[in-house]
Amino acid sequence: MCFFRGCLLESAKTCAIPDITSNSVDAPTSRSKLALLFFCTAMPMGMWNVPLANIYAAYDRAHLVPWVLATTAIAAFISPLFVGALADQKVSPTLLLRWLALATGAALALTCAALAWKWNDGLILLCAQVQALVATPVWSITNSIIFSQLNDSKRQFGPLRACATFGWMAGCWIVSFVLHADASLMAGFTAAGLWLVVMSLSWTLPLIPPGDMQQHRSFRQILGLDALDLLKNRDHRVVFITAALYSIPLAAFYPYTARHLRDLGVQNISAVISLAQTTEIIAMLFLASVLARYRLKWVFLSGIGICVLRYGLNALDSQGWIMIGTTLHGLAFTLYFITTQIYLEERIDPKWRVRAQALLALLMGGVGNLIGYLGGGWWHAMCQREGVTDWSRFWLGETILTASVCLFFAFAYKGRVATKG
Repeated sequence: MCFFRGCLLESAKTCAIPDITSNSVDAPTSRSKLALLFFCTAMPMGMWNVPLANIYAAYDRAHLVPWVLATTAIAAFISPLFVGALADQKVSPTLLLRWLALATGAALALTCAALAWKWNDGLILLCAQVQALVATPVWSITNSIIFSQLNDSKRQFGPLRACATFGWMAGCWIVSFVLHADASLMAGFTAAGLWLVVMSLSWTLPLIPPGDMQQHRSFRQILGLDALDLLKNRDHRVVFITAALYSIPLAAFYPYTARHLRDLGVQNISAVISLAQTTEIIAMLFLASVLARYRLKWVFLSGIGICVLRYGLNALDSQGWIMIGTTLHGLAFTLYFITTQIYLEERIDPKWRVRAQALLALLMGGVGNLIGYLGGGWWHAMCQREGVTDWSRFWLGETILTASVCLFFAFAYKGRVATKG
């Protein structure tokens, strides 16, 4: 995601900052560049993140999986706000994306090498933490670049964001059907190479200027902590807090759905889980008409409500129901989190754009995922008896937790109410 006024210029010209307001984003070449950026950024993410748990297990490091997942949460507390502040106040987001993509590819390759060379647990976790620090801000920076090129985010963002989903799915299919690497480091090394493609794409993007070029900035502004001022608005606060709370049960989806399917004897797990992206694409393509027809509150609530249904189906503990529940993931994700990104673009001052997206990444990837990964690991252990997982009990717990988040949002969010006359 990831994760937009004017159009993409053909390339960045010397060191000058180009004028991005004088061209139309409706030019097909501009849209193709935006779509390609989303596609290529999401592909290596899906290629590595989906099979991660099974890859670590294949190299006798299954016990590290909760801690490796936690490195992304720890990174989300540090890097998105700081990098977001740089993008808003000092450095072009395009340049940040360029060097973060290079650093992510290098760090991922080193992490895979550490596993292959059987380094000790501490060094492997250190490599994973470095990778998380440089990879975590990439999605919010990419989103800010895309949003800066759009004239009408409600209408244009959904279809473009669907290209990222296609990229994620393509990464999963390549892992399962081309590389046959659902439990192989080949998936990681290939993903590392694809990050160089993302880096190369940055040279086709305009050098977008920072939104707020202040000469004198406080330590709080340098770290991006001034983004917390956004929480003073009641609706902003509820949307951000709900994103964090919703991320707690959502963190169970990829690692534990993969394990559940493995226990049921399913092959090509990465490809099966990519079913989640089919409805994600459909939802993104129709999101503009949904947002035009219904209040934001009901769009948000429907996303969380579908997640309640999805986890309830997983609790039935059969391959068929899990595949149906997995397919619903796209709706559950898009109707809340993609709508949240559009909400931030529409309701928040543009000079705060990257910091707002970064704060969302911090609350989701930091607060929500850290609690979700560690809490999910504890809950999974509680649902095991003699090495066998009671999956019905596990998913029922996640269902109850998600339903609680749904009730919180229903009562806490007010939103804008249309007035007559």
